Amino acid sequence: MMVDNSIIKYFIDANNLIGKIPKLRKLKGSDSRERLIFLLQRFFSGKKVNVTLFFDGHQSENIKTNFEIVYSLNRSADELIKQRIDRSKRNKNLVVVSSDLEIFAYAKECGCKAVKSEEFYKNISSTQLDDLTEKPNNFDIDEFKKIFKDE
Repeated sequence: MMVDNSIIKYFIDANNLIGKIPKLRKLKGSDSRERLIFLLQRFFSGKKVNVTLFFDGHQSENIKTNFEIVYSLNRSADELIKQRIDRSKRNKNLVVVSSDLEIFAYAKECGCKAVKSEEFYKNISSTQLDDLTEKPNNFDIDEFKKIFKDE
């Protein structure tokens, strides 16, 4: 039996995911994006994955990350996600995260694994809770302070 060692790709409907995370939903634009990326970097740390975040609108800040970030500009992020699904090879290795019913259905129809944003957030938050027993290093503490500063 052949083992499939292909890297899992994630296409994340980022604004949709932000809308499902109570702490991020309350924030304005770039703050919510930065905090989402911080959460995702912790979650995906050490995992062999390829992550693309799709945001509606235009880039307003330059966030350092190893994720691909796509801004929809004058189109909808949904449209771009569908286009990327169409261009993607090996859809069985593609996980699409969105609670948008149209994208969710389209991803499943194209052979991708589709995960609702609220389910994905439950996975992230349960993993993050496990991380609380681990003592953070200075980099984590400094990054955390920068991102979660009281305003």
